[in-house]
Amino acid sequence: MKTDFYFSTESLAVGYNGKALISDISLGLKKGEILTLIGPNGSGKSTILKSITRHLATISGVVYIDEKNMRTMNGRDIATRMAVVLTDRVRPELMTCGELVASGRYPYTNSFGKLTARDHEIVMESLRRVHAEDLYDRDFAAISDGQRQRIMLARAIAQEPEIIVLDEPTSFLDIKHKIELLEILNDMAKNQNITVVMSLHEIDLACKVSDKIVCVKGDHIAAYGKPDEIFSDERINQLYEIERGSYNALLGSVELSRPSGAPRYFLIGGGGHGIPYYRALQKANIPFAAGILFENDVDFAVASVLASEVVAAKAFEAISDAAIAQAKQIIDRVEAVIDCGCPIGEFNRASGVLMEYARGKIITEVPV
Repeated sequence: MKTDFYFSTESLAVGYNGKALISDISLGLKKGEILTLIGPNGSGKSTILKSITRHLATISGVVYIDEKNMRTMNGRDIATRMAVVLTDRVRPELMTCGELVASGRYPYTNSFGKLTARDHEIVMESLRRVHAEDLYDRDFAAISDGQRQRIMLARAIAQEPEIIVLDEPTSFLDIKHKIELLEILNDMAKNQNITVVMSLHEIDLACKVSDKIVCVKGDHIAAYGKPDEIFSDERINQLYEIERGSYNALLGSVELSRPSGAPRYFLIGGGGHGIPYYRALQKANIPFAAGILFENDVDFAVASVLASEVVAAKAFEAISDAAIAQAKQIIDRVEAVIDCGCPIGEFNRASGVLMEYARGKIITEVPV
């Protein structure tokens, strides 16, 4: 039956020595879409990727490329359609980076493996795409792990695939090169119509670059869908079994555990001004309270998981007298009130009321 999917799996089971570790994997991707596998270490992400690339034998089920069962495709046909970048260390003997990238052209060469002028142009263009032209003559064994990652991606690009599979491609890369690599993959997907399947540990980046997300946990697929369907505080906390600290879906970040105990300070913030203060107190293990924060304020998203108490107000509504009274009660109990520097305007006039109430207790720096 014809579908819109360029790449798909049907009732796939993967594992080792004939024993299934993960079963019932049914996924579908259109051309130009990016699918990312996320999940804890050892959950089976690499096993799935190695199985769909035929580096491991599948236990059961089918993998399709352009509606063709991969079992019926020969190695050359697969190599001209699919490029693979796995985490296994490649240790070529006495090869320069340019020669390694050029090996991505071998599926297109004749029986003598001779590269044409066009092949060499593609090799250089692939190196330019990953900003690694200066590594062309370098010994692959003598460059850093991050540089090797870029060279392996360049080799995959040189293969001119219709689908590219990558296992943790951002490993060993600093933040600059992580962003550059994901932008390259996004460009390949959206401008060259290349389908991308990969695994990532950086869930904050996965939610920004992916069209589909697969949550892998234990012996099953815990969830599969679009990023906005997958990335919720509860789902990510459950997937990674986060017990100390929490994942914040709004910010795409992880917060450490809140300090325990009664609040020693009350922080008057808002509009993002309070977040550096909240994290400084958390780092010093000092419990605090925060308010009055609107529930759609970015400060509220962080304070709600780091503060012992938060005085909140409904978004787009006037701050109530009850909220002001609650904040004053907390101010009476704490050692000091920290002014986080949020400007006071028409909608947060209550902060000015609290400042006035707390005269003599106001400080402007975290006392650590």
